[in-house]
Amino acid sequence: MTQRVELATVMDRLAVDEVITDYAGAVDDGDWEAYRGLFTRDGRADYRSAGGIEGDAGQVADWLAESLGLFSMRQHLIVNRRVRFGLLERDTGDTARVRADYVNPMRLAGSDGASTVPDFVCGGRYAFALLRTADGWRLREVVVQEKWRRLPDRTGAGVIH
Repeated sequence: MTQRVELATVMDRLAVDEVITDYAGAVDDGDWEAYRGLFTRDGRADYRSAGGIEGDAGQVADWLAESLGLFSMRQHLIVNRRVRFGLLERDTGDTARVRADYVNPMRLAGSDGASTVPDFVCGGRYAFALLRTADGWRLREVVVQEKWRRLPDRTGAGVIH
């Protein structure tokens, strides 16, 4: 590899990483316009493994806005990102796949306002497919594979300090 190719690959990795970070921020902040803007025109997301829907970015943004409204606090931690670049129509570097793990602590709205501790936590893996467009890297597909969740303790058991 030449230095120019290596530099381009590093720049692409940084740009792809920024899209994934922006995705987490848009979901956590409830910025559904920004969420939609991260996708290609035909971009889709699949949240069925987490009890959600599969559809185009607009449909999924509407569903997320409604279902995540149940939570007063959300924080997606997307880690262990594995980026692989691929080919599209024999051109190099036009596609990227990212596999990343996530942990997502959330606080139910209407919970005891004195506590900031999350009472709902889930985790799993994302599969992101990205496409280089004239506007930069965009999400073509997001698939959520929820592996576990911890629901609120409704027994009233206290936390040991």
